[in-house]
Amino acid sequence: MLRAGIVGLPNVGKSTLFNAVTRTRKAEAANYPFCTIEPNTGVVTVPDERLAVLSKLSGSSKLVPAAIEFVDIAGLVKGASQGEGLGNKFLSHIREVDAIVHVVRCFEDGDITHVSGTIDPVRDIEVINTELILADMDAIQRRKDKAEKNAKRGEKDAKAELAICERLIPHFDAGKPAVTLEMTEDERKLVKSFFLLSSKPCIFACNVAENDLATASNDPDNHPFVGKVREYVKHAHEASAVVVSAAIESELIDLSDEEAKAYLSDIGVTDSGVSRLIKGVYDLLGLQTYLTTGEKETRAWTIVKGMKAPQAAGVIHGEFERGFIAGEIVHFNDRKERSRLPKSEFSFASSFTTNSIVCAWVEAG
Repeated sequence: MLRAGIVGLPNVGKSTLFNAVTRTRKAEAANYPFCTIEPNTGVVTVPDERLAVLSKLSGSSKLVPAAIEFVDIAGLVKGASQGEGLGNKFLSHIREVDAIVHVVRCFEDGDITHVSGTIDPVRDIEVINTELILADMDAIQRRKDKAEKNAKRGEKDAKAELAICERLIPHFDAGKPAVTLEMTEDERKLVKSFFLLSSKPCIFACNVAENDLATASNDPDNHPFVGKVREYVKHAHEASAVVVSAAIESELIDLSDEEAKAYLSDIGVTDSGVSRLIKGVYDLLGLQTYLTTGEKETRAWTIVKGMKAPQAAGVIHGEFERGFIAGEIVHFNDRKERSRLPKSEFSFASSFTTNSIVCAWVEAG
């Protein structure tokens, strides 16, 4: 299962957001730095409205959604790459995840201390970004020195490794993360093996005040903090930002889905920021789902974007891929109005296209 790590400076709402995402109260949230030391983890289901529709049509007795794992990593501070604030330990936790959720404080509250004393989300992003890049620079310099020696000995892969290291170093010197460097597919595969911190895909979570959630969600570019974050990460990170209010999301933990929708509607918000964040992370990881449905269960299967139908079928069982013959695509909306689906109607409901159902036939035996 792929993992997303929640990172940020101390006291920006990471642990509160983690609790909201995982619908638990597992992580301690306190008004002082480093209340989280060891990372908390939780498996999170990916929201997909189609599951309930297909389950009803098929009379399924069970729903099995797609899932990803979230990790609450302790707050980083300036100097983390040199070991400040247990930085080496926390950076190693980031190295173990597949994507980063960078929580940025976009609210003012005199009762919640900020490590820098003032609220400046772009500055905060740059602090974290710099620490990741400095850690990567150190790792790449060591790798470059080793590759130079190996290249002189004529080792096969050393020249390619040396070449990409020599491209990464000036990129880091310019304050740019590895994820923004233009690379060939072969270079990208090679860099992936380096486990660089700044090469991980990242989405930014703008944590706003409760009273600002409606305006920040509906008109983010005009929010004094969110607008700046969106503009900055678009150009500096080639990334996107999602508006959340960790405080409000924490209040939704104990509510039913219907109660949560009513609560959000009352404050002028159409959907949960956490829901958007989870979907954003799923997309960031290059994942999508297809659905199988029947009387026993309706299940979401996770596949990598770009997979062909036979490989997608193989996620369920290898025999499905080996025996795959053909697939027929039907628009999801053409089926969801049915009151009931006959047993032979379809095998797969998929998001290979935006809203489609894929009928698949496999060779028997």
